Amino acid sequence: MKHPKQKRPPQTHPSALAVPSYHRILVKHGLIEKTLPIPDAYEVFLKVGADPEVQKLRRKVARGNKMKHVPALYLATAMALQGMTKQELEALKLRIEGK
Repeated sequence: MKHPKQKRPPQTHPSALAVPSYHRILVKHGLIEKTLPIPDAYEVFLKVGADPEVQKLRRKVARGNKMKHVPALYLATAMALQGMTKQELEALKLRIEGK
């Protein structure tokens, strides 16, 4: 006997996927507030990606993983940020705010 499908009520809140991955990455590591608009978050993400420390860590990640498409850049930046200590993240936050 088949079970009848249960219908879920429609979601009233926007999905987490509605927020771009770079926004989620920056919020996760405390570099921006969750309420920062998406265009501003992208500007911050570009500054983070241009930081020499992040580039150095991202190159280490890139060597182990052949990156051929754009989403991998977000992943490499996320992995680079994940490899940083709290002090390094605070220093990065100060550097990007100073630019």
